[in-house]
Amino acid sequence: MNKLTVSTPSDREIVLTRVFDAPRALVFEAHSRCEHIKRWWGRGNPLDCELDFRPGGRWRFVEHAPDGTDHGFRGEYREIVAPERIVQTFEYEGLPGHISLETLTMTERAGKTLVRTVSSFQAVEDRDAMIASGMERGVHDSDERMTELLARLQAA
Repeated sequence: MNKLTVSTPSDREIVLTRVFDAPRALVFEAHSRCEHIKRWWGRGNPLDCELDFRPGGRWRFVEHAPDGTDHGFRGEYREIVAPERIVQTFEYEGLPGHISLETLTMTERAGKTLVRTVSSFQAVEDRDAMIASGMERGVHDSDERMTELLARLQAA
């Protein structure tokens, strides 16, 4: 049940779902503060994090890979409904202009939270490039670290 699932319901969408063993408010908090994001995002590599977590606010992450390369990602928050929904743009700085729209919804049941992310792309080629980039493995790795972070936060 806590396994990442990935689907492509249309030629311009990717849908990711995962259940976390934590309350929705805590999962939402883990998405809204750099101190938490640095601990789970980016395949375990060191991460610079800047975010202005409000509608119209911008975010930027720079992942520092072991081979010495840096990978920048950025976006803008379009909608935030705490603790249930975040809508933001997503752009990899290595491919400027290829911007997707991500909608994260968080639904709590019996103390567990289902996170559903719908990524909508401008073109099928953009969606396919995201899939080919190793995105699924990266999301899986980040989700595993999110699971560890949520357990630590609940124990504190």
